[in-house]
This record gives sequence, C-alpha cells and structure tokens, in this order.
Amino acid sequence: MNDDRLPQPDAPNRMPGIVAVRPDVLPATGIVDPPAQLPVTDAAFVRSPWPVEPWPATVKAEPGRAVPDEVSAAYPVAERLVDDPASGLTGAWVRMWREVVSGLQTLVSAAVYATLIVTFGFQVARVDGLSMAPTLEDHDRLIVNKLVYELGDPRPGDIVMLYYPLNPEKMFVKRVIAKEGDTVRIVDGRVYVNDIPLRDDYVPAEFRSHDDWGPQVIQQGYYFVMGDHRNNSSDSRHWGSVPKKYIVGKVKVRWWPLQDARLF
Repeated sequence: MNDDRLPQPDAPNRMPGIVAVRPDVLPATGIVDPPAQLPVTDAAFVRSPWPVEPWPATVKAEPGRAVPDEVSAAYPVAERLVDDPASGLTGAWVRMWREVVSGLQTLVSAAVYATLIVTFGFQVARVDGLSMAPTLEDHDRLIVNKLVYELGDPRPGDIVMLYYPLNPEKMFVKRVIAKEGDTVRIVDGRVYVNDIPLRDDYVPAEFRSHDDWGPQVIQQGYYFVMGDHRNNSSDSRHWGSVPKKYIVGKVKVRWWPLQDARLF
C-alpha cells in the first residue's frame, strides 16, 4: 500500500492529538484499523503536534533508541519517554532527573543574582571602632546601598561608607556634614555650615570636642564628613574633604544586633 495516507503538516480540518504506542512497536507502513486496538501503556508515549490518522503497519523500535527517520519526518515528536531496561531508567526516573536538574539550575541562577546584587547593588559591612558612637557601635552590622549615589548625590546628614582618602584599601563610616560649595567652620567644637549652626542633636555633650577649624569652602565634587563621636574620630578635620568617587554608598540598615535594628 502506498504512503499517501500519511498526513501532511498543512492537512486541513484535523486536530492535534496524542498517540499512545507500545514501547517495542512503532508504525511504519500499512494500515491498522481501528487504531484503538493498539494497547495504551505507561511504558512510553509520543506527543505530536500533528493531526492523527490510523497509523501504518509496525516496525520494531528498540527501547531507548530513536524513532525511525521516516516516522520522525512525517510526525515530528515534541517529547519521547521510553523505558530502557538495560540502563534501569524508566519514564518516571527520567522525569525525576529533569526535575533535579531544573532545581539545580534555579539554585545556580539565584546564586548568580545574589552575587550581582551584592557586587553592584548592596554590601554588608561591619563597624570597627567607636567613631560613630552612639549612632553606631563597635561590631554593628550594616547594609549599604551602593546604587543610591549612582542616581543622585550625597546629602548632608547621610551616613556613608567611604574609602579612606589616605589609604583607599581601608573603608570608613562617617556622616556627611557639608557638600561642595558649602563653607564649614568649627568654633570650640561647634560646627557651622554657611554660618548656620549645624543641628547635631545626635552628638551627646560628652562626645563633643572643643577644637577650632576653618573656615573653608568645600571644593567642587568633594564632601566634608565627620564621625558622631567628635572626640574619637579621624575625619575631614584631619585628612580633608572626600571626593564623591570615594563614597561607596549610603548606610540604610543596621541589622545586627537584632534588638537595635533600625533604618537610616
């Protein structure tokens, strides 16, 4: 019998379907009528996006081997799960293995995204020392937003993480006091910005210094920073203003110790 009964991709008025076949038998030539006589088993199934007609007669297909080329050409197969007694694999095992691989891919993707976020978005830091006391204490853990200053500029009052200008291998946490163009003056420990006393109620009286400094105009692209513990802080009074490119990001969260967690 000729093969003109095989359906073509452009065959009209036919609906896609699912053909169930025995694992050791696949169609090739001739007509089997009716197709419902083919037993349906869970050993193998073929999903085809093409219309279904009565299959031609059968040809042997060894478990785990590809469908014959002439059948694949006429009926492209989207998915094929066949038991393979020689290897011990079954359709269920294949599906389980695929789920494991999918789970591993998800974990790897999550790790990559987390690395990108830490590298380009946020950074975890630890406070060493008391230069920002009482706002930040020794060994506090912080989350620093590294993106915020890519979109805007530091503002007076921001607590920032920065590279130490005299040794960029070190990093400090300080508070921005004045921005470019501002005039800073310190008289007996009292800070003035553009001749206006700085509102620094966050500095306890016992932490205030009694030094004099300035006046000085902050140059373009630089920021004047200080520690909240004025008596115990190395800052712009000692090593000058900080260029914006040295400011890594803004401290947003203290997450440890948990009882002192807060947003800034």
